[in-house]
Formats: sequence, structure tokens, C-alpha cells
Amino acid sequence: MTLEEKLAQLGSHWFDRRGADEVVAPMQDTFGARRPDFATASRHGLGHLTRVLGTDPVPADEGRAKLARTQRELVANHRLGLPAIAHEECLTGVTSYGATVYPAPLAWGAAFDPDLVHEVGAAIGRDLRRLGVHQGLAPVLDVVRDYRWGRVEETVGEDPYAVATIATAYVRGMEEQGVVATLKHFVGYSASRGGRNHAPVSVGPRELADVLLPPFEMAVREGGARSVMNSYADLDGEPVAASSALLTDLLRDTWGFEGTVVSDYWAVAFLATAHGTAADAADAGARSLRAGMDVELPNTMCFGLLGALVADGGLDEAVVDRAVRRVLRQKAELGLLDAPAADGTPPGGAPDDDPIDLDAPGNRDLARRLAEESVVLLANPAGVLPLDGRTTRRVAVVGPSAADPGVLLGCYSYPIHVLPRHPELGMGVKVPSLLDALRAELDGVEVVHEPGCAVVDDDRTGFDAAVAAARDADVVLLTVGDRAGMFGRGTSGEGCDVSDLRLPGVQHDLVEAVLATGTPVVLVVVSGRPYALGAFLDRAAAVVQAFMPGEEGAGAIAGVLSGRVTPSGRLPVQVPRDPGGGPQTYLGAPLTRRLDKISNLDPGPAFPFGHGLSYTTFAYDDLRVTSCGVPTDGAFDVAVTVTNTGERAGTEVVQLYLSDPVADVARPVKQLAGYARVPLEPGAAARVTFAVPADLTSYTGVDLRRVVDPGTVGVQVGGSSEGDVLSAQVELTGPRRYPGADRALRSTAVVTPLA
Repeated sequence: MTLEEKLAQLGSHWFDRRGADEVVAPMQDTFGARRPDFATASRHGLGHLTRVLGTDPVPADEGRAKLARTQRELVANHRLGLPAIAHEECLTGVTSYGATVYPAPLAWGAAFDPDLVHEVGAAIGRDLRRLGVHQGLAPVLDVVRDYRWGRVEETVGEDPYAVATIATAYVRGMEEQGVVATLKHFVGYSASRGGRNHAPVSVGPRELADVLLPPFEMAVREGGARSVMNSYADLDGEPVAASSALLTDLLRDTWGFEGTVVSDYWAVAFLATAHGTAADAADAGARSLRAGMDVELPNTMCFGLLGALVADGGLDEAVVDRAVRRVLRQKAELGLLDAPAADGTPPGGAPDDDPIDLDAPGNRDLARRLAEESVVLLANPAGVLPLDGRTTRRVAVVGPSAADPGVLLGCYSYPIHVLPRHPELGMGVKVPSLLDALRAELDGVEVVHEPGCAVVDDDRTGFDAAVAAARDADVVLLTVGDRAGMFGRGTSGEGCDVSDLRLPGVQHDLVEAVLATGTPVVLVVVSGRPYALGAFLDRAAAVVQAFMPGEEGAGAIAGVLSGRVTPSGRLPVQVPRDPGGGPQTYLGAPLTRRLDKISNLDPGPAFPFGHGLSYTTFAYDDLRVTSCGVPTDGAFDVAVTVTNTGERAGTEVVQLYLSDPVADVARPVKQLAGYARVPLEPGAAARVTFAVPADLTSYTGVDLRRVVDPGTVGVQVGGSSEGDVLSAQVELTGPRRYPGADRALRSTAVVTPLA
């Protein structure tokens, strides 16, 4: 290969050329204006095709044909005749017109069901392959550190173990279909200062190693992920896009990753334009390539300039060759180096004669099941839920979230991400609103609706009508929350950060006005982040939380409210008490908890991590742990019996937490180390046994080495991180141990029904 042909394999091309008022992202028009047309860009070949289907709304069959034509043109356009890897966004489903919109990842976390998320990943992977797409830009493995960050909805939650196990299940599902899963955003993006998008990150090496990195490690080592995308952030001043310590030393040399590292869009150019760590585009490309970047997305701005540097001796061509080998190896794995099909379809392409339904009944059923499992019943002190049709004859549905189906969808769903520029096309898929679903669900009940206000503005003119409707009703379903968007076009999503955790717009005031009527109020929050609800808890009859549950989300919420669905969701993030009380995840050391006379502010949440109620009750007993000493290189068992003590079937999420009361550094008060969904009929019981490697007690010590200490380990099992739990201790014995890169990453749970 010539040097030009090699560099071409490290680049990409995006056909999108929108003007400043039409773009998805800031600077998209500026960067796009600099790139050549496709024929020029691909004359020596091309590494990636960027979002051929996910840019313009066309039917699936037409989009597949468009991608195939593009590949044929590419193959015919250069000497070697190599197709490109086609990639698409796929966080909440295939980012293509008419594709199923699954619940947002924060809802995956609320479901605590890796097996179901694995099915979703596999379904998305199958649809991508049928379209001729080889790589999906998902999942997001960022661990939530600040709820004000706009991209909370894209994460699985605030606990590294939950994020790791659930996101890895998605990765396995996609990779099993032959589609390359891309881990985002490696690493630290979610820990930005002030919860602001692209802000610097000031985490220490211990927080990086113990909180932010474990999900990526599991997805690489156990999930088989074949691609990683860098974080935009700089960590203590070093941009990840130019960090050999992360992209090479850790990712490849320590974890054994053999896939490709692709840049987040324009991240290589940002080294010069945003971070100020490169002199110009060519310097940015050289720095990033040396560090371990392989492919520049979404188009080639910097890597294409490296020929002159190689010729002048400023860049060793061996660095180029290293990245090219990785790209070509991945193309070989995908079949892109094979001979074309008999009909002329380029290798790795999709046949044109197989009709595609991207929103098939099987997809919608998966979306429904995940949505139903993700709805969280936070509070029900008066027992007003489930609604009783015999005593509830008139329901007032109030609030801005009821009649707008868009509030159910995450920011990277096609209807939110692309279709706002094409309002004539609607949603592209059937998405009932919550109001529609409630009217269908509450048969025989009069349902009246008043929005009261919009999701975000200061217009209170609808308050009077909303209050009047509430006064005349038996029960009020008060729907509040977010509407996703991009870069300030919504209240949640990329570039939609907030300064505090008060409900957007005047929704807080609407809640206060409706609560003042005295009618029982069920507060239904549909959002992409947790909002401060402490001001309402002593007056709300019930509180339900849904995290952007997708196209089938309205039916899932309505089913929980009616009782057709018994809620089983649990919080993947805490719900704060006060909007400005300093967002704090549950992974705090003792000094982050309430200590007498330390501060006048209570850092405790309104609802803790892992919390969630049911329409039945569960009891825990007979907690047993390995009683003899457990070696620091061994494992121990934790077993507990859980019983459904109520009158209806339900699913309990049994949660195992570990604590380290004495360590060389301040450790979290407790940390999730296992969980299991346990469905139980009334009166039924099951024995849940966790096998826990001692490695799960490890932490990064004073010398920055990972260590397993001998000594006492606290064990806690229950239905939440707080509240009524059973506790025990286990003793680790033997020498202090320093586990290596082969350390155990997860516990295993076995559920045995009891007669």
C-alpha cells in the first residue's frame, strides 16, 4: 500500500452538509465545510462511512440500497477496491427512520436485567447487519458522577458494577450478531467539572481506577468489544485523545484489547482547536495517532495531513502501519476483504431483496418488556396505587408530559436526534402518548386532561385550568419531567446541562399548585435525570419514576398505574432531596454522609440507590456467609432467603453490597457487588446464593496498586442500598494480595426456588 492508501484507511467521510441552523452539533457546519466531496475523499480508499442511514430520513429498504450504492462507488473509485466499515449510532435502537425506539440506557439500569438488555443488543445488531452496517456507536459506559450533566440519560447509572454488567450484556448481544460494539466514552467524560459537557475532568487516579474504568474493563475482557471511542475530556490537563497511557498502556498492554480505537466526532481536531495541546491539525493527528488512536471520525481532517510529516521525518511510518493493520484486521473479521457477491454486492454488504421492518412486532415486544421492568414506584404511602376503578371514577391527567409522546424518547433516538429537522415526517414509528395509554388503560374511568404548562418556559396561564381539573377529580396523575434534545434544544441530552436539579421551567410551581388542592396526587416523573423531589414527598399520595422508557413506555407507565404491571424497577441513580444541595452519588466515603455538626446541609437523598417498591411485599431472612476464613485469593458465598409475603405476584431485585470498614484510603460506605431479579408468586420463597470473589473487595491503594486486604468485610443484602437490610461479616485471611489484569470482575448469583 502507498502511504496515501494507508492514511485513507484511517479516515472517514460524512455526507452531511447542513447549514448552521440545521446541524445536530455545534461546529458541525464549520468542520463539514472543510472536507472534500466523496469522490475526492475516497480516491485512495476509506476507513469508515459515517451514518449513511442515520443522517437523512429514508425508508429502511431505500437506506440499505443507498449504503450499498455508496460502497460500490467506493470500491470502484480506488486501486485496492476495499469497502469501508459503515457505522451508525444505536444507543436506543438503530438510528434510522422507522426503527424501534427502545428505552434509554438509564432505564436499562432501572430494570437491573442484563439478560433482557442482551436481547435488546442482539436485536439492534441483527437490524444493523441487515442494513449493511458493521459497527454501532454504543453502549455508553460512563458512570454518573453529577446529575446535572445532560448525558445522564445515556448512562446506565451511578454504580460501576451495575454499569459494567448491564452494558457488557448489551455488548455481547451486539457482538454475537457480528456487529462491532463501540465503548463510549473512554474515559472520564461523566466526571466533568460542574456537570458541564466537555468541561475538564479533575478526578484522581483512584477514582479513575475504581469507579470510572471498571465498566470498560469488563466490556473489553468479558464482552468482547472490538472498538473503543475516546472521551472528549481532558483528565488533569491531558486530553484522552492524545493519552498513550490510556489508549495504549492500559487499554492494549494491560487489558489485551485488540480492536480499533475510533475518535469521537472531531476529537482529534479538538486537540488544536479546543484543548490547545497541538499546534495545528497535522500536529493533532500525529499526537493522537502516536497515542493509540486508529480512526478519525466523522470525516478526515487531521490524519489525511500526515503524509508530509512522515516524509519530513516528523512521524514514523511504523505508527501509521500499526493503526492500518488494526483497521484492516477488523475489515477482514467483518468479511470486507472477501470477494464481492455474485450480484455485485460489495463484501460485507446486505442483499437488496430482503424487505426490512425495523419496527417489527418482536422489537416492540422487547421494548415493551424492558420499559415495564424499568418503571420505578418510589413512594405509595397512602396506597392510592394501583388505581381502583371501583372507587376512582374521574382522573385528572395534568402536566406537560402527558400528551407529548416525545418525552418518552432519549436524545439519541431517531425521532429526537434527526426528525426535528423534518417535522412533516412525525415520529416515524408509533409512539402513543401517556394520555393515550391512560385512556386505553383506565376503562370506565373518566379521564380529563390539562397540561398546565410546557416542559420549559415561564408561562403559567394554564395553571388555573389545571388546578380546576384537579379539584374536580378523585385522583390527579401529575406528569412532569424532561423533553430530550441536543445542545440546548431540550432539557436533557447531550449539551443540555443544568445548574441545579429543580424541575425544568415552572413545573415545580405547577406541582405546588396542584398539591394545594387537597386531591390525592400521583406524581409521575418522566425524565432523563433524577430531579429533586424532597419538597413534595410529605404531600404526594404516590411517586412514580420512569427514565425515558421508549416507544412502548406510555403503556408501561399506564400499566403500573393501573396495576396490570407490578412495578419491579429500582433506582440506578439516587433521587436528590434538594435542588442545590450538592449532587452526590451513593458511592461516598464516610465524610460524604451526614455527621453531627459537620455541616448544616443534609447530603442524604430523597430516595437511595437501588430503591423501588412493589404492589406486594418481600421479606428477607436466614442470611449466611462463609464462616471460616476466606483467603485473599479465594471466594466466599452469601446466601439469603427472600419470600413474597404479599397477595400478588411480583419480582424482587435482591442486592448485595460490600463495605470495607478499615482500609489504607477512604472507601465508599458500601458498594454494589451483585444483584438478581427474583420473580415470586404470593407466599413463594427462593434461596439466592452469591459466589463472591475476594477480588471484588479490591481497591487502589496509597501506592496506586490494586490491593486485596486481609481483614473484615461487611456484607449487606436487601432490596435497596438503604433501609431494611440484613448484615453480616466475612474475614479475609492470608497476605495482602495485589491482583493483576486477570482479576475476577463479577460475582455470580444462583436462584433456587424453595418448596
